[in-house]
Amino acid sequence: MGFSTFRFDFSGSGESEGNFQYGSYWKDAEDLRSVVSHWRDQGRKVAALVGHSKGGNAVLLYLSKYKDVGTVVNICGRFYLKNGIKERLGKNYMQIVEEDGYLDVKDRHGSVEYRVTKESLKERLNTDMETAMKCVPNSCSVLTVHGSNDETVDYKEAGAFDRLIPNHILQIIVGADHYFRKHRQSLNSIVLAFVKARLTSSVKQTEEHSCVHTLSRL
Repeated sequence: MGFSTFRFDFSGSGESEGNFQYGSYWKDAEDLRSVVSHWRDQGRKVAALVGHSKGGNAVLLYLSKYKDVGTVVNICGRFYLKNGIKERLGKNYMQIVEEDGYLDVKDRHGSVEYRVTKESLKERLNTDMETAMKCVPNSCSVLTVHGSNDETVDYKEAGAFDRLIPNHILQIIVGADHYFRKHRQSLNSIVLAFVKARLTSSVKQTEEHSCVHTLSRL
């Protein structure tokens, strides 16, 4: 059994058109919906979704709303979306956004990387992962992988996904950082084994003929 993979950038990121938005968690999920719908229109079976960091949130939010992909992998997704903002935007970010209506995030050379508007900040703060995860059905299998040395998202947040998602497996890779720089092989092995096991089981239960699977990675 073989399967194809498709990787894309969200709106406003990388090679995709549009303006980058700081929050946009549900918008990212709708971007993902467009991709899934596109491949289904092409006659492809979308069997699994894999997302890293903010992409992990996107695949989980998608699952909580549409419930139509049976295998999902969340790599280093953040559960508590109020965390990490001060570290990225500065301790006075709320005051600046309230007074000016936006905050520009700059790189070390002083160039503006992106703008955080009041609306986009509010969208992030109002995105409730706990409520969304309670909507994930038992029929969907979810794997969460996190590194114990993640410097961006505390690996302990992964425990909240494990607690709320009914059909869930949690894997902590000891020593791995947010990007798994020295643990890529371990990450790949864990994700591939999970996806293959789920897809093999699905084919045996529902389809004896070969099919093309599309795996969306963020």
